[in-house]
Amino acid sequence: MIKENQRIFNFLFAIFNALLCVLAMICAYGVRFYVLSGEHGVHFTYYMKLMAMTVPVNFLLCQSFGLNDSFRRKNLISEIGKVIEVSFLDVIFVFLLSFLLKEVNVSRATVLLFGAFYALFSTAERVVVRKTLRALRRHGYNLKHIVIVGWTSISGDFCRRLMKNKNLGYWIDGYIAEKKADISPLDLPYLGDFSCLQQLLAPKGIDEVVVSLEEKDFNRLGHIIEICEQEGVKSSLLPFYTKYLPMRPYIDEVEGLPLINLRRVPLDNLLNSFVKRAFDVTASFLGLLILSPFLLGVAAGVKLTSPGPIIYKQERVGRSKKIFTMYKFRSMAVEGNADTTTWGTRDDPRRTRFGTFLRKYSIDELPQLYNVLRGDMSLVGPRPERPFFVEKFREEIPLYMIKHLVRPGITGWAQVNGWRGDTSIEKRIECDIHYIENWSFLLDIKILFLTVFRGFINQSEDAA
Repeated sequence: MIKENQRIFNFLFAIFNALLCVLAMICAYGVRFYVLSGEHGVHFTYYMKLMAMTVPVNFLLCQSFGLNDSFRRKNLISEIGKVIEVSFLDVIFVFLLSFLLKEVNVSRATVLLFGAFYALFSTAERVVVRKTLRALRRHGYNLKHIVIVGWTSISGDFCRRLMKNKNLGYWIDGYIAEKKADISPLDLPYLGDFSCLQQLLAPKGIDEVVVSLEEKDFNRLGHIIEICEQEGVKSSLLPFYTKYLPMRPYIDEVEGLPLINLRRVPLDNLLNSFVKRAFDVTASFLGLLILSPFLLGVAAGVKLTSPGPIIYKQERVGRSKKIFTMYKFRSMAVEGNADTTTWGTRDDPRRTRFGTFLRKYSIDELPQLYNVLRGDMSLVGPRPERPFFVEKFREEIPLYMIKHLVRPGITGWAQVNGWRGDTSIEKRIECDIHYIENWSFLLDIKILFLTVFRGFINQSEDAA
């Protein structure tokens, strides 16, 4: 609702945040060589050249992590966590850059101090800005005055959320409806019926009108919008069918007519799809090549510790509900692997001792690199499930089948957030839909990084 008004502020905030990178490197260099003392391997200007290449990457990372957006709706602790993650990725990038430039005299301590200073400065910046805005809002500044036109259960929920979080900076002046509604326990003034709208908007003071009409009153919409435009007041629509709309609806255009896509999938874009597939093919091929000695060792371990095949094959449901064969190192006794309708658990008695080790560190998943190379799977995406459970969950879990709009993955947003194994299917689907609707190449890289630090040790033992 207020994004348009905040674009300039967000842009300046992003620029200032990028400049903090330079300040962090200056401080890191000063501490390393003038406080801690030591030999100058390379001149200060070289570190500034590294920053010239790092600042654009930092900007893109902040964009990907949502750190350059308005933080009216953000949790500070969560935001600080993202700042630390970006700082870590900045450090990795600087090390990688110095390696590619073949400069061996770059001080590792300086680079590490740079990451620490950037995390500290960026965190302090966000805390100061938040406290400043809160102080302004307490004194009545930087508030958005809105009026609700129409009253439904959806508008009631909307008002409750705004009033609960004062940091959002909204002030609800009241509501207009055909008649006074029972809005207890909300304490909002009733401003009159629909005929009062123009008189209400004529004086200055209302920044925006939120239209929330019931289906029977929807014929009033055109007249209400006309009044708002006549009085120069912005209007927003909170329709009764909100529950069917995605968080970020995408509006297409067909012969001059707007078409709202209820489920926008960035990977439907040919360029996005090509970039993701090219990365998958390259990474899976190199992974199989580099890990081949290790994979042979694991294969020998499976064969020596229990009778039966080395590779376990199982049908899974992939993109567009297509059935494919997924490969894993066998971790269960042969007689236990035939069951495709039993949900695995942490203490599954069917597992072999070596199989338990493979599951704990997710080593049993490595043959799926071949699935990625074939095109059945991606490195990152929703986890594929067996046909039996797909049919079961599609009836029980709302929006479950949305996950099949993209290729399934070895790892995913749900896995790195702890929703793996014998955990909530609903939470997994929430994460899967978030990933599908918000995909970017940088998000894939972020998930792969997080998998390295969170995903290898499988505490809940992946039932899938």
